[in-house]
Amino acid sequence: MALKDTLAKLNEIDFNEIDLNDIDFSSAGLWPAPVKALIGVAVFIGVLLLGYFFLVTDLQTDLDRVVKEEGLLKTEFKEKYRQAVHLEAYRRQALEMEESFKQILSQLPSDTEIPGLIEDISKVGVSNGLVFNKIDLLPEQVLEYYIEKPIRIEVVGGYHSLGAFVSDVADLSRIVTLHDFQIKPQGGGRTEGGTLLTMEITAKTYRYKDGAGS
Repeated sequence: MALKDTLAKLNEIDFNEIDLNDIDFSSAGLWPAPVKALIGVAVFIGVLLLGYFFLVTDLQTDLDRVVKEEGLLKTEFKEKYRQAVHLEAYRRQALEMEESFKQILSQLPSDTEIPGLIEDISKVGVSNGLVFNKIDLLPEQVLEYYIEKPIRIEVVGGYHSLGAFVSDVADLSRIVTLHDFQIKPQGGGRTEGGTLLTMEITAKTYRYKDGAGS
């Protein structure tokens, strides 16, 4: 009932008759109840406004931050879910890669197989009608995961024979890569295929460096 009475008294106030310049705030305790109520409502509204700016604004900032974090978490969840769905496929791929790696290692010659590899290269050259001037083993190069074993080769023959030799060496069962080609005419000599050429080339084979660094 007190609230209804207060509201009723507020309705009875003629705000046009109130002159703010005549209000004596030092005697606020003697003001009529409706005026006190009016001032109380004004103060209450002022407190609400201050609360909005100092509290609600901070809450809105926190809300925006949480919404952004929610979006990031959803994205992270989707990515991890995708990874989990494909986990078995990844494991199979890892096993396949391991098997492929073992097969590659099996193609790397050991020290005892280097003479056999040189013999294979010689046979490939002879079968293509080439003449070997030299086959020299160069110092091996120790790299991070493997040891590189270069072989410097000098052969003489026709253009097409040299091309066939390079192709056949690349097709050997052991991994051999060819580098540093140098081709020049062989002193005016000729073959059925044209000018006789001298080719110097470096063939590189590889050996896996195990944990012992050998």
